[in-house]
Amino acid sequence: MVDKSHVHDHHVTVNLMKLEKSTSKQNLDSMAKTIHIAVVSSPGFSHLVPIIEFTKRLVKLHPNFHVTCIVPSLGSPPESSKAYLKTLPSNIHSIFLPPISKEQFPQGLYVGLLIQQTITLSLPAIHEVLKSLSSKVRLTALVVDVFAFQVLEFAKEFNSLSYFYCPGSAMVLSLCLHMPKLDEEVSGEYKDLAEPIKLPGCVPLLGVDLPAPTQNRSSEAYMSFLERAKAMAIADGIIMNTFLEMESGAIRALGELGNGKIKFYPVGPITQKGSGDEDDECLRWLDKQPPCSVLYVSFGSGGTLSQHQINELAWGLELSGQRFLWVLRAPNNSASAAYLEAEKEDPLQFLPSGFLERTKEKGLVVPSWAPQVQVLGHNSVGGFLTHCGWNSTLESVQEGVPLITWPLFAEQRMNAVMLADGLKVALRPRFNEDGIVEKEEIAKVIKCLMEGEVGKGMRQRMRTLKDFAANALKDGSSTQTLSQLTSQWENSNGN
Repeated sequence: MVDKSHVHDHHVTVNLMKLEKSTSKQNLDSMAKTIHIAVVSSPGFSHLVPIIEFTKRLVKLHPNFHVTCIVPSLGSPPESSKAYLKTLPSNIHSIFLPPISKEQFPQGLYVGLLIQQTITLSLPAIHEVLKSLSSKVRLTALVVDVFAFQVLEFAKEFNSLSYFYCPGSAMVLSLCLHMPKLDEEVSGEYKDLAEPIKLPGCVPLLGVDLPAPTQNRSSEAYMSFLERAKAMAIADGIIMNTFLEMESGAIRALGELGNGKIKFYPVGPITQKGSGDEDDECLRWLDKQPPCSVLYVSFGSGGTLSQHQINELAWGLELSGQRFLWVLRAPNNSASAAYLEAEKEDPLQFLPSGFLERTKEKGLVVPSWAPQVQVLGHNSVGGFLTHCGWNSTLESVQEGVPLITWPLFAEQRMNAVMLADGLKVALRPRFNEDGIVEKEEIAKVIKCLMEGEVGKGMRQRMRTLKDFAANALKDGSSTQTLSQLTSQWENSNGN
């Protein structure tokens, strides 16, 4: 069971005082009509954004809702998270919990375990915020990120409905719900299975393409993944950042899997909109390129490559002869090295000698960051070489840009399989036995996507998906699903 002992920490107390002030300002009549939801995110910007963007969509479409976002953090919260939370509308209130010190974790701990253990250590502070909140208002629902599954144990105490917010695909959720059964049925390692794993409504999947934590079943990361998977069965519902037209088979199969006990709510694609900063070097450079001619290369908010792989990618881009915009990070042998860390070195010094000079007519390399949503929406961008993180995948779908898949960690290999084999909007380069994609292979897939007939077909399918995504959010499947969910919350609140 969870330790609910009180943590009388200065940060929590200050934040609770702010919360009390904000609630006391509202008159009691409007308070009675307001539906209060508490949301618990995970540390890491790419986990924080999807759940917060969901709350923004919720209050925009249903202004009678008030959301309190509880944000655990590992070390002091990054500036990006603080700046982002300052932009929220007035009916979303955020509370940073006391940071958990990085020093208490061993070096090189798997990123999923870091996130999980940070939340476990934050549980007393989370409990205190929920207790204070529920003493002032009726807390209708508790919505938590998948890593915060232990928080749902508090739902009964506060008489709240309980929900997971799943920031990934329906296919990944399907795997999570099947994991306890798979764990019982399969004796060896999943990666050694000769036959593909068939999840209902999903494209078949090799064991080697399952999420990184499942690749070693005796590891702590696997036990933690299995524990999270088992916890999913206790929720009243699961809210998913996907949409019916993109994953219809998987979503319909989930409905049957829930046995009517768990309800599933696909409300996506929910992504962060661009900042509107048009005066950016990348965008100015893209303005000068022909339509659909540039390959955008980025490995998300935390993906890193080894020095060997950076060299091969640079040579492959050069060999392809195509225009490119590459967001580069300093090399690291751990694929998720930059996920919870700020970069300290200039990445451009790690490029092969003479590369920038030789490619200056065709390419632009920028260190660490680019305004991705605006880049993908630019008419000169014709392809995206991506790590297949779900946020990036959905952004690409919303802008209709076909993909080259380059998964690095977490569930990215599963996403790559779905995009390439299921939706047929992506090409998958071949990794050699050392896990490296060689320059000739890179050049070949880039040319195929940017110039070939195969690429044309993928671009067409992606544009169709783009239209489906826009319709789902306009007044289609996702908007209707969100309305069903909010109606249940209103009804349970006695309104």
